Amino acid sequence: MNDKQWQDLLRVVGGEAVKPLPVGFIIDSPWLPGWAGMSTLDYFACGPRWLEANLAAVRRFPDVMFLPGFWAEFGMCTEPSAFGTKCTWHENDLPFAHPVLKTPDEMAALAKPDVRTDGLLPFVLKRLEHARPAIEAEGHAIRFAVARGPLNIASFLAGSTEFLMAVKTNPQELHAMLGVITDFLCDWLRAQAAAFPTIQGIFLLDDLVGFLGADDCRAVAAPYLKKAFHAFDSKIRFFHNDAHGLVCAPMLEEMGVNLFNFSFQHSLGLMRERAGPNVALLGNLPPRDVLAAGTPEDVRKGVRAMLDGLPDKRRLIVSCGGGIPPGVSTENIEAFVKTVQECG
Repeated sequence: MNDKQWQDLLRVVGGEAVKPLPVGFIIDSPWLPGWAGMSTLDYFACGPRWLEANLAAVRRFPDVMFLPGFWAEFGMCTEPSAFGTKCTWHENDLPFAHPVLKTPDEMAALAKPDVRTDGLLPFVLKRLEHARPAIEAEGHAIRFAVARGPLNIASFLAGSTEFLMAVKTNPQELHAMLGVITDFLCDWLRAQAAAFPTIQGIFLLDDLVGFLGADDCRAVAAPYLKKAFHAFDSKIRFFHNDAHGLVCAPMLEEMGVNLFNFSFQHSLGLMRERAGPNVALLGNLPPRDVLAAGTPEDVRKGVRAMLDGLPDKRRLIVSCGGGIPPGVSTENIEAFVKTVQECG
């Protein structure tokens, strides 16, 4: 993200009317390797190829904020790897982190890793360190400390079904596990911020929040997300949950979230109503069925309809309902950007 884009982001979150309407997309390993003409494994394994793909995107689409921007990640394996999970890798598919916690007692006994030495975390920092001169030469900077959220990590360590069952059957062990994971996350976010002084934002992704009811969300998700979002003093606290987002929407502001990316199944108008006036929204075109599978004309129609449903377009970054999925074409992104500029 370059300086103008960062300032525009701060203006949007601050409630200023920014014209033309800003466009922003979450981009990472599901989309970037295929779009850039390389395998998923090459993207993860080769620092220069990772940098090449990210530079190609910012050069091809200069009017788009890519969030978090130059995301050094290893899919869902990044944070679970620090806890000792087995990671399975594929040439042209995303990696998978296998569960390591078999019983509630093992959840309660989870030990906190060292973010300086454990799993793939040192490789994330080294990748950014090596790429930083080229990123800054391009006029961009590393703006966000990024991590999967506490529930997301817990679901990989224990299994999604087992985690959700434990919400009801073993709350004591569950909270012990989430406490350790959240302390680990705070360490990890602070380590990123300490390594790169340009970081002034926190980006957390946690779809498991959308699998909870309101009471469980308030008890199991909100306190841990709030703690992680306050790991250090940041200007942007960006949350992604493209599962059911209405359940957490009323709690976003008290968790400290000021930018929210959510499912296309919730309209911008409805999410504005539920989240309140002070949380900036990033959305909300269907990512797979329209942005990836549709024609440029489908994209244009979808963008117009989406924006027509939100009279007040302050605190809005126009995007899709989630990250950019595999298969999104250059032509469809161009159609998206041009239509937003025309409507804006």
